[in-house]
Amino acid sequence: MRLLLQTRVGLLVALALAMILSAAAAPPPVRVMLLTGVNHHDWRATTPEIAAVLREAGRFDVKVVVTPPLEAPVEAWETNRLSFKGWDVVVMNWTDYGKHPSVMPWMNDLTAFVTNGGALVVLHAASLEFHPDWPGIVGLGWHEATFGDRLTVSDAGEVMRTANGQGPGSGHGNPFAWPVTMRAAAHPLALGLPPVWLHANDELWHGTRGPANNLGIIATAFSPLTKTNEPVMWTVEPGRGRVFVTLLGHNAPAMQCPGFRHTLARGTEWAATGRVTVPVPANFPTAISSDAISNSTK
Repeated sequence: MRLLLQTRVGLLVALALAMILSAAAAPPPVRVMLLTGVNHHDWRATTPEIAAVLREAGRFDVKVVVTPPLEAPVEAWETNRLSFKGWDVVVMNWTDYGKHPSVMPWMNDLTAFVTNGGALVVLHAASLEFHPDWPGIVGLGWHEATFGDRLTVSDAGEVMRTANGQGPGSGHGNPFAWPVTMRAAAHPLALGLPPVWLHANDELWHGTRGPANNLGIIATAFSPLTKTNEPVMWTVEPGRGRVFVTLLGHNAPAMQCPGFRHTLARGTEWAATGRVTVPVPANFPTAISSDAISNSTK
């Protein structure tokens, strides 16, 4: 009886020690500011989807921050002046086409946060934000052909740069389901993912423009309009910061795609930490039949 009791006590001690070690080994949650409130897309529908993606990943502590509308008085913006201190990463579901005077002070703070070592995730239309430093922060965005250089990728994987003023400006056709080709197999974002997978019905942008400096293309998609492989996910490292940009996720239905959801979680963790620990889900899109590719490009 005494031996049995000692054995049970030993097992309980071992179990408690294992739990303590496991808790100590677990990394702290990534602190995410999900910034929204102004967007010519439906941010009221997409913001809950983005928050759900990150919370379901089990790696993030997410707070949704809603800015005043652009038409709000300057006092409202000053009262609600954003602070980026204490955050590991800002996930931006926020877009303003112009240099709104009320917005510029906190946009200055955000660009300083990133270039001084902060992390940023830019979702779809958020690449349109036009702060003077923004093109260098996001690398590429929706612009006219005369704005900056364009990047495309050959079928062999060679990155090609088209100079300012040459080739098309930014645009997209009707939404359709399109294959995504991963282009940086050794990058933490791509490890463990299929080399090609089918994304849900979504907009496929082409002709994105910008300085495209310190930029690494993570994934492309073949545009039936331009007949070439257009960047749809990339990273930028401006100054000491890390930025992940994804053009996937035009609306809430497109955000239901497991491929979008998992690459968003991966990109957010990478931007914040430089590593990816979020496991690949069992429902991640895998093999693509020739019929699926054919139908997706019609």
